[in-house]
Amino acid sequence: MASVAVEADAGRQQGFDPLATGGGRRHAQAKFVVYLLLILFALYFLVPLVVVVFNAFRELDDINRVGVLGLPTTTSLEAWSTAWGSMCIGGTCEGISIYFWNSIKMAVPATIISTILGALNGYVLSLWRFKGSDLLFGIITLGVFMPAQMALLPWAITLGSLGLTNTTSGLVLLHVVQGVAFTTLFCRNYYVNIPVDLMKAARIDGAGFWRIFHRIVLPLSPPILIVTVIWQFTGIWNEFLFAVVFSSGSQQPVTAALIALSTGDTGVRYYNVESAAVLMAAAPPLLVYLFGGKYFMRGLTQGAVK
Repeated sequence: MASVAVEADAGRQQGFDPLATGGGRRHAQAKFVVYLLLILFALYFLVPLVVVVFNAFRELDDINRVGVLGLPTTTSLEAWSTAWGSMCIGGTCEGISIYFWNSIKMAVPATIISTILGALNGYVLSLWRFKGSDLLFGIITLGVFMPAQMALLPWAITLGSLGLTNTTSGLVLLHVVQGVAFTTLFCRNYYVNIPVDLMKAARIDGAGFWRIFHRIVLPLSPPILIVTVIWQFTGIWNEFLFAVVFSSGSQQPVTAALIALSTGDTGVRYYNVESAAVLMAAAPPLLVYLFGGKYFMRGLTQGAVK
């Protein structure tokens, strides 16, 4: 022990601390191992995406000769035009374009409406407390934990009664109602962090319900609204169960079309066309996450801690 202390004192006199140097070395080694594992995991999860991207630019003969896991020897954009405008899906040879636009017409309004309703619900349940508000909030958030399969029969009866079966409007209504539980939960947990004194001061100045919402709450809301928009849009766009059960033919969204494309009964698998269709269908939610991902995490953390 004495010799160690002597060596440490000698090292300090020479301008460095051996103990600190050893700790720094171990820290660097641990960081290297962590980054190496992260890179390996990232490569593992990116392999399917890389395979799909490669196949989307390959010719079918090349895929049949080399295999779907081979490197491309030829490149072509023909699969993209075929997937978009002429591939036969469910007896209709118009590609995925009509199904893609069905998803746009379904996801965009459903996202906007459910976000607005969630913001209003969260505003009322957090800043305009009333008797039974906690009970009402608990009832609304039950929808977060309810499996989608439990809602199939009630939604079939509801859409049938309203004459909205096999329509984009029916799917919009469905996703709005299904999503209100999530948007209300997010917005309510975010709005409870707004100081109560700010609300009291606004009321003293004569501001009412809508003026406070418009002038005070909404300007503070962009982080959580971005969270709800990303959450709702990606969830609605990628949803498959309701799309298959409550729509058919040319009224289906793109997720149902992709399944129909991959299970076609022609006996020939057009792997390049299927890969191009998958990438086109994945582009909107991918772009949403690409441009709003950092705001998504920021909004979640701001709404998680009071």
